[in-house]
This record gives sequence, C-alpha cells and structure tokens, in this order.
Amino acid sequence: MLTSLGFVLLLGLALGTLAARLRLPSLVGMLLAGILLGPCVLNLLSPSLLGISADLRQLALVIILTRAGLSLDVDDLRRAGRPAILMCFLPAAFEVLGMVVLAPRLLGVSTLDAAIMGAVVGAVSPAVIVPRMLKLMEEGYGTAKGIPQMVLAGASVDDVFVIVLFTSFTGMAQGGSFSPAALAGVPVSIVLGAAFGLLIGFVLAKFFARFHMRDSVKVVILLSLAFLLVALEDAVEAWVPFSGLLAVLGAGLGLRRWRLVVAQRLTAKFGKLWVGAEIMLFVLVGAEVNLPYAAAAGLAAVATVLGVLCFRALGVLLCMAGSRLNKKERVFAVLAYLPKATVQAAIGGVPLAMGLGCGQIVLTVAVIAILVTAPLGAFAIDFTYKRLLSKDK
Repeated sequence: MLTSLGFVLLLGLALGTLAARLRLPSLVGMLLAGILLGPCVLNLLSPSLLGISADLRQLALVIILTRAGLSLDVDDLRRAGRPAILMCFLPAAFEVLGMVVLAPRLLGVSTLDAAIMGAVVGAVSPAVIVPRMLKLMEEGYGTAKGIPQMVLAGASVDDVFVIVLFTSFTGMAQGGSFSPAALAGVPVSIVLGAAFGLLIGFVLAKFFARFHMRDSVKVVILLSLAFLLVALEDAVEAWVPFSGLLAVLGAGLGLRRWRLVVAQRLTAKFGKLWVGAEIMLFVLVGAEVNLPYAAAAGLAAVATVLGVLCFRALGVLLCMAGSRLNKKERVFAVLAYLPKATVQAAIGGVPLAMGLGCGQIVLTVAVIAILVTAPLGAFAIDFTYKRLLSKDK
C-alpha cells in the first residue's frame, strides 16, 4: 500500500502540474494519473489501497467541506435568497427528468432504469466545485451578489436530495415500491444536519475561547468531529434522516459565525491539507474508471450525458429567474453546476453490485459523466469567471 500511495501522490502531482502548465484544470491530470495507475492500464495499485478507496475519497470530501464551512458567510448566503434554495434541488430534478426522457430512446433502457441512472448522474461534485468557489470568494469575484456562496451551498445540499432519490429508485427496482416517506425525509435530513453542525460549531467556538491551544490541535479536533458526524449518519439512519456532510459544513460555518478569527486561521490550515487530499481524491476516482465499459457505450452514452446537462442548465436558469443576476452571471451559474465526479464514483457501481439488470449501463454512464463533465466543468469555471463575474471593489 505504501508503494501504491507513493505512485498516487507523485504521479498525481506530476500530471496535475503538467495539466496546469497546459492551461487545463489540474484535476484532468490527476484523473489521467488514476486511469494510468488503475487496473485497466498499468495496474500498479495494490488491492488493499483500492479496497479503502471509497473511505479515502470520503476523507478528502470531509476536508474540503469543512474548509467550505469555515469560509462561508451566512449573511452572504442569505442575500442570495430564493435562488440559493432552489439550486439545492431543482437542477438535479430536471436532470433526472431529462434522463427519463432521453435514456430509453438513446440507450434502450426502461423508464425505471433511466430514473436510477438519472439519480446517479444528477449530483454535482463538491470536490470539483467547492475549491473553485472558495478561490472566487478569496479573489472577490461575484461575492457581492453571493454567487459563489450560492453555488457552494447548493452543491452540498444537492447531493443529499439525489442520494435519497437513488435509494428510492433502487428499492423499486428490487421489488419494493416508491417511498414518499423517503422524499419527505430530505428536508428533515437537511435541517437536522445543518442544525446539529451549527451546534457543534457553537460549542467549539466557546471551547476554543476558553482553552488556548495551537491551531494544529484545533484542526485535529475539528477534523475528528467531522469524521464522527459523517459516521453518525449511518448510525441513526434507521431512526431519523440525518445528513452527515451537511453537518460537517454546518460545524465550520458555526465556528466562523461565533469565532471568526479562529475560523480564518483554520481555513489556511485546511487549505494546506487539501493539497494532498485533492490528489488522493481525483487519482482514486480515475482508478475507478473502467475503460472497456466506457468504450463499449460509445457515442450514445456521451450524447445522453450531454443531453441531460441541457435539462440541468434549464433548471439552473429557472432558479435564477427573477433574481438580480445579469445574463453573464446566470451563464456562469449554469457552467459552475456542470462538474460531476465524487458521487458518481461512490454510487455508480452500486446497482451492479446489487445485481440489477441496469447495473452495467448505469456504471458506464456514470464513468462517462465523470470523464466528460469533471474536466469540462472545471475548465469552464477556471476560464470564464473573470469574464462573467464582477470583481468586488
């Protein structure tokens, strides 16, 4: 495993740097490194590392969401208003609808299989979006109207909504029935996760004010609590819906609200942790890519992914209707909501593992969605934000 980790970090860093030199998003190089190291090409990664790949990817996601919470200003988010709330579910719902419309015609699957596929593909990637929105906030682009804050928060909640849909649809495919209670649990999950996270942030703010310690120790405490919040979601899921990732975001947000100085210092610390976590995340996502599956699906799968992105874009534009954003800013919101990676890598193979007939094609489309949208979305954000957003004075 140590040898594999060495390959992951060194090749991921090298190809990520090369991609940046070629004016491409660094994650493109990291994804390529994972594909090269993975089972389909060089097969240099040990089974023991691949066995804990999902856990390592979740660890990286916890780090970036904690950093996001420490950087997110509630007042800025409140100013975004109604569009920020709609961004949490409307674009994903439109994308699932788009898949139900297009996939049976282009891929020959049933309506239910298309709904499962839509739920897998429908989530955006916080790991791609969050660091870029944080960069915009640091540089002051679009923050006066709360654009990066709105996209950042929406991307975090969007995942909860889509995963609940995925659970419901796969349950139906296994012979169960659609559960309205599961959908009703979405707002409960969001409210409980955010509220409990804010409570943790408040307690930490008082604790850090009373007891003086090094910032490095505070990072360890906050990160450990974040891991426990994610684990709590699995522990209580039989009794109450609860979003661990939103709780992680809320803990950072609460600490910022009640202990701003500490939050600003810890943001810099988590930024340093993200350097290594980002490499691990995207290289391991790349290692999950099965090239023969992707090649077998061909142009039909690519056309399906691009088609449902049009439905997503329509959903984002509806969210912006009546807002104070101008045309350029609305176009940026559409582009910022394109990338997919982490959720697709996490749940794309689940239908196949469950023995569902659609498992193979769902995995294939999930892989293609990552290969198409992660580089495309990251590239679009990186190369348009200075042209489409105003810099705050």
